[in-house]
Amino acid sequence: MFRYSEFVNPHVGPRESRTRIVFEYLAIIFGIFPMALMVNWVLLPHAFVGGGLTGICSAIYYLTGGLMPSVFPEYGGAIPVWLTTFVFNAILLTIAGLTVGWRFCIRTMVGVSAITVWYSVIPILPEPIIEDPWLGALMGGFVFGLSLGCVLAANGSSGGTDIVAMIVNHYHNISLGNIMLACDVLVIASAFFLPLPDSMLAEEGKTQTYLHIKRVLYGVAMTISYTVAVDWVMDRFHRSVHFLIYSTKYDQIATAINTTVHRGVTVLDGTGWYSKQPVKVISVLVRKPESSLVFRIVNEIDPDALVSIVDVRGVFGAGFDKIKGK
Repeated sequence: MFRYSEFVNPHVGPRESRTRIVFEYLAIIFGIFPMALMVNWVLLPHAFVGGGLTGICSAIYYLTGGLMPSVFPEYGGAIPVWLTTFVFNAILLTIAGLTVGWRFCIRTMVGVSAITVWYSVIPILPEPIIEDPWLGALMGGFVFGLSLGCVLAANGSSGGTDIVAMIVNHYHNISLGNIMLACDVLVIASAFFLPLPDSMLAEEGKTQTYLHIKRVLYGVAMTISYTVAVDWVMDRFHRSVHFLIYSTKYDQIATAINTTVHRGVTVLDGTGWYSKQPVKVISVLVRKPESSLVFRIVNEIDPDALVSIVDVRGVFGAGFDKIKGK
C-alpha cells in the first residue's frame, strides 16, 4: 500500500521510489487542472491580468481580440492562451534544462503539456463563475496558488515564472512565493496600459484613470492571494519535526523507525539525574506527515516511553531539502 512517507522521503527502496515518481507525475498532471479552471472561468472572463506568464498570455489574448477571426474563430479572433503559453514555455524549457537539470526539465515538459491541454479543453466562459470581481480575484488567486503549490511540491512546474522561481530557489534559500511575487510586479503593472473590458467601461461616473488603477488592483489582490497559498502549501510539505524518545526499548524503536519510516536515527547516551542511572535517548528528524507513523511505532513497542516533539522550520541534508548557498 502507498504511504505518504514514500512521497516526502526520497531515500526509500526501489519499489517505493517508483511509486513516489508515479505519484509526483500524477500530482503534476491533475494538480494543474484547478489552475487552468480558474484562468478560463474567472481570470479571462473578468479580464484580469495576473502575474507571471499567465498574465502575459492573458494580456496578449485581450490585445489580439478580433484581429484573427478566421484563424481563431472560437476565441473571438484572439490568440488563445494555450498557444502563447506553449510557445513561451518551449523557450524557457531550454533554460530549465541547462540550469536546474534535465530531470526538472522533463517534469516541466509534463507540466507545460498538461497546462496546455487543460487550457485548450476547458471552455472560456462568457461570464465568470464568481460574479463579484474582488471575490473572484481573491478566491481565484487562492485556488490558483493551491494548485500551483501542489505542483511545485511534486518537484514539477507549470512553466513561466515557476521556472525562474525554481532556478533561483535551486541556488538560494529564498521563498518560492516571494520570488514569483517579484517577477509578477511588472506584468501586473502592465494592465494599466491595456484597453479596458466592456464590463468595466459600463461603470458610470468613473474616470478612465480610476478604472485602470482598479484593474491593476484586481491583479494585485489575485497575486497576493495565490502567493500566500503557494507558501502555505510548500510549508506543509516541507515542515519537519525533531523527536527525542526516552525508552528502555530504544533498540527496537530505533530499528523500527529505520526500516519503516526510512529515516536515520541517532541514539544518545544520557544519565537520569534523579535515578543516577544511564539512559538512551533516540534522536530522529522526520517530515511532519511522518510523525504519526513514528508515534504509532513508539506506542506499539513501548507505550510507557517518554516522547518529546519539536517543530523544525527547516532541515537540510540527506533525505530532506538540499543545502543551498545564500
